[in-house]
This record gives sequence, structure tokens and C-alpha cells, in this order.
Amino acid sequence: MVQQVKDAGATLVICQWGFDDEANHLLLQKNLPAVRWVGGPEIELIAIATNGRIVPRFQELTPDKLGKAGLVRELQFGTTKDRMLVIEECQNSRAVTIFLRGGNKMIIEESKRSIHDALCVIRNLVRDNRIVYGGGAAEISCALAVGQEADKISGLEQYAYRGFADALESIPLALAENSGLNPIHTLTEIKVRQLKENNPCLGIDCLGKQTNDMKVQHVIETLLGKKQQISLATQLVKMILKIDDISSPEHIDD
Repeated sequence: MVQQVKDAGATLVICQWGFDDEANHLLLQKNLPAVRWVGGPEIELIAIATNGRIVPRFQELTPDKLGKAGLVRELQFGTTKDRMLVIEECQNSRAVTIFLRGGNKMIIEESKRSIHDALCVIRNLVRDNRIVYGGGAAEISCALAVGQEADKISGLEQYAYRGFADALESIPLALAENSGLNPIHTLTEIKVRQLKENNPCLGIDCLGKQTNDMKVQHVIETLLGKKQQISLATQLVKMILKIDDISSPEHIDD
């Protein structure tokens, strides 16, 4: 089996499962370094990055199934001398690994969440490259548009429109309050300026840059993400409105 691996042209063996010390010794005799106990997701990512194929049996190993990489090295880091195998200069350069280190697990998890959020933003931009301006500018602009439509309705439906507009304004109100500003005064001022200047880019100046133009501050959000946020919030409210009664434990006992 070791000779079959050598004849196929392999220079490094990566195995998902373990093999005994004798097999490792025979591989080293043939100048074949080996890595064992590699996890399933990791070995799949290695195969993608190197354009290789995972083979279940030695008999199926052929030269066209071998992956290619320019450099494979082992790194040591930290006070505990943790070891990590690094595969560089892969053929599929689009496959990369992001390595995170932190003082404790909480910092690592927070970093993972932040990177995941950033990758989701990039994914949304790839799907739809349209953007809206942040800082509550989009919500204020939508609230004004919904309010204008409510003025055109004479029936009871107008109250649903106005309620939806008020709900949209809760986001810039929260931004202003969290930034230490007067929320009602700030929101009213931005609404007046948006109508007067016909500028939907005006939002809450959370960073204190003395300008409410989110285009100048480069505060943007993806249109796809914003539509999904409003859609999910609307669906949640519709689910709550369908509830006509609540059964409490005391009521059940009675």
C-alpha cells in the first residue's frame, strides 16, 4: 500500500482516520510524511483548496486525484507551543482559512460572530449590489413615504399605515437614545430636513461627526439585508396578531 502511494506521485499523506506507528514508519522510509486524525470538514476543505480528491481505498489512488500545494509547514505559537499545519500556495486560491486567537473563549466567539456578520454582508452584496444608507436614514425615509400614503386613505386602514410608520421610526429613535442624544428632538429634526432638502441620506449622527449625511459618513447597509429585516419583523407582528387568547397555568387549573 505504501508503494502504491509512492507510485502515484504523492509527497504527503493526509488521513482522516488513524494508522499505527508501523505504517507511519514505513511511510517515512519512503520519504512520505503523513498527517493522521484529520477531521472530516478539514480534510474536505483541504481537498477543495488543493483540487484533490478524497479516496476511501489505496487501490483507487491515481495521479489525477492528487492535490497540489506549494508549501506545507508546521507552526508553533503561544506560550503552550500549540502546533498547526499550514498548507500554502494552493491551486484553488479562493479557499482560505481565517485563524483567530484571543485571551479567552468569549473573545474568540465574539470575533467569530463579527467575521460571520461581515461575510454575510459580502454575500448579500454579491447577490444584490444595491445599498441603502444607514444611521436610520432608510427607516425615516420609508416612514415618511408610508405616512404620505396613509394621508391618501380615508378608511380605517390608514391607522395600520401610521402604525407601521411609527414602528419604522423606533430604529432611529433607539440609535439616537443609545448615542446620548435627545431621541424625539433628533428624529423630528431629521424628518423635517429630509422633507425640506429632499435628501433621504440624512440619518442619526451617532459618531458626532457634525453631519447627518450618511453618504458623507460612508454608513451603508445592503438593500437585501434591510428588506429581510423589515420583512421578518412584519411577519413576527402578524404572528402575534393572530393570537386571540393566552392560557396561563392558573387558568388551566381553574
